[in-house]
Amino acid sequence: MQNTATPTHCPYCALQCGMNLTPTPDGTVEVSERADFPVNRGALCGKGRTAPAVLASDVRLTSPLVRSGGELVPASWDEALDRIVAALRRTRAEHGPDGVGVFGGGGLTNEKAYTLGKFARVVLGTSQIDYNGRFCMSSAAAAGIKAFGLDRGLPFPLEDIPKTGCVILVGSNLAETMPPSLRFFNELRENGGTLIVIDPRRTKTAEQADLHLAPRPGTDLALALGLLHLVIAEGRVDEEYVQERTAGWEDARAAAMAHWPEYVERITGVSVPQLRETVRLFCEPESAMVLTARGPEQQSKGTDTVGAWINLCLATGRAGRPLSGYGCLTGQGNGQGGREHGQKADQLPGYRKLDDPAARRHVAEVWGVDPESLPGPGRSAYELLDALGTDIKSLLLMASNPVVSAPRAAHIEERIRSLDFLAVCDVVLSETAALADVVLPVTQWAEETGTTTNLEGRVLLRRRAITPPEGIRSDLEVLHELADRLGVEKGFPTDAEEVFEELRRASAGGPADYSGITYRRLVEEDGVFWPCPGAAEAAEPESPAAGDTSTAEAHPGTPRLFLDRFATPDGRARFVPVSHRAAAEEPDDEYPVLLTTGRVVAQYQSGAQTRRVAELNAAAPGPFVELHPRLAARLGAAEGDPVAVVSRRGRAVAPARITNAIRPDTVFMPFHWPGEGRANTLTNPALDPTSRMPEFKACAVRLEAVRG
Repeated sequence: MQNTATPTHCPYCALQCGMNLTPTPDGTVEVSERADFPVNRGALCGKGRTAPAVLASDVRLTSPLVRSGGELVPASWDEALDRIVAALRRTRAEHGPDGVGVFGGGGLTNEKAYTLGKFARVVLGTSQIDYNGRFCMSSAAAAGIKAFGLDRGLPFPLEDIPKTGCVILVGSNLAETMPPSLRFFNELRENGGTLIVIDPRRTKTAEQADLHLAPRPGTDLALALGLLHLVIAEGRVDEEYVQERTAGWEDARAAAMAHWPEYVERITGVSVPQLRETVRLFCEPESAMVLTARGPEQQSKGTDTVGAWINLCLATGRAGRPLSGYGCLTGQGNGQGGREHGQKADQLPGYRKLDDPAARRHVAEVWGVDPESLPGPGRSAYELLDALGTDIKSLLLMASNPVVSAPRAAHIEERIRSLDFLAVCDVVLSETAALADVVLPVTQWAEETGTTTNLEGRVLLRRRAITPPEGIRSDLEVLHELADRLGVEKGFPTDAEEVFEELRRASAGGPADYSGITYRRLVEEDGVFWPCPGAAEAAEPESPAAGDTSTAEAHPGTPRLFLDRFATPDGRARFVPVSHRAAAEEPDDEYPVLLTTGRVVAQYQSGAQTRRVAELNAAAPGPFVELHPRLAARLGAAEGDPVAVVSRRGRAVAPARITNAIRPDTVFMPFHWPGEGRANTLTNPALDPTSRMPEFKACAVRLEAVRG
């Protein structure tokens, strides 16, 4: 092992911060700053700094496990793989291909996500594949496609944020979820720009804002419509822009005018003066942005909610112009790439639609199969999990922990337990893996090479820095071995660069075109923004990313989208008329309080990895219930007292954290922990009709004091 630094990227959030990893003589790995990477400029949060702790052999899985006598016991790779193959064959024979499900994760590299989707459709022949990214960005993706014809988290680099005049940040606590990004917003304010934060809680991010709006959870749609109403009433619409670059304005205008300020104030709790001040701060500068995160997106009306914020940008001419636009702050490490290359229920690589005959022909040709052999679209993530044990009898799961992360989690745990067979590939023994019949230990970020796509649409190369322990295999090796045992001997390489070369061909000409990107370019250029077409695609003038290129790698990539035209057939952005509607579950006499959920700075997602790091556990040792002093007084609860939060789906218990930073009608719980403090025991699986996103951010609960 050479003690030299390897430049790579953090395994956690969608910033994909640059870092250097150096093996040490004692077998550990040191993290050092990588100041040249523009996203974080060397800064790392505690999760990034401590990421190598999960590499330790006493933390991670080191051997395949199989269930014997009710217990998981060590086994050889051959035994574990043979058990999986036997179960998959048995299920397919008895229940057909769709009796087998596949569930992926937004932390998988592009190569793994691509191969997993190909494995499901080519080897298993199942339509039943989706991934946990459905729970993160799907509403923003659906709204972006409706409005712009294309979904990419940010249509501009983070470096543009300090140069704009105003940012409205909706439902994001980035000071805790992606701390290194906060510097861009601090620089915005230092440059004279304005930051407006919209969140029911006065978070660490809201404390940095020039203006904080605290709406009731689930009312972001009404809030956006109320702001657009004021834009119209005050004569702030950019009429020339609307005329030249958009379509559908009259219907959207009529819908917004039904949401007058006093009506919106009653719905949201945000005062009319605050609404007017927001419009003034947003409209007066030459440029402005709206950025959304999980707050407005994880709702049963999330697509319409994001659409309303996009309408605000379009009406004021704040999209497709320099230093302006709508963007989504993607959450998971490869949440963007993970949904582009085939592990989503309705998509093929390159962000192609699975029900598009031309897309099927193109990808089938790359894969060397008959287009008719490819299954159609399957169930979305929650619907797939809900079908376990009934329609779906066996499940192959990679890089996800739905026992903790899925809504109505106790029900999903029951569905998982009812399966005939469950195989899990993971780095650690997560709560979901602990229920499996076979668990396969796989390599993690520092032990393998592969690409990810960060929230800016910047494709990056994570580089292998250390050798994995003996007996650990990569997910690509697992899929290769399973395909081979199931009779498909070719088409599943184990080398990540070889997979990426095929991904380039499969994505060519699609909305997320990677065909002009190579590993060499990723090293030399420190990332390339998609779309980046190769020679044939780049020459097409109707491509939104078209450039004057003549060789396969000549296209420079596209840091900034839509400056000349949107990715719609006529190049115009689409207004989508939307109207406020209530959350799927509003408070009533039995459940009078609203619950919203989120993250804390020291833990990540379901906590499967971060809860195994001592430093992070010391900072955030367990769940809690955040509630206002007035609510605590009515309950008779003091700081630290156990409080039960009860919804129609279950009961969770955690210590009280009493603070004026939350609305009196709302409680907050972080969702990183299993057991009696599991927040997702409570959450509502009501689905957005377009994105199929569950309503994590608003459900009705009651509080009970826990005595003794």
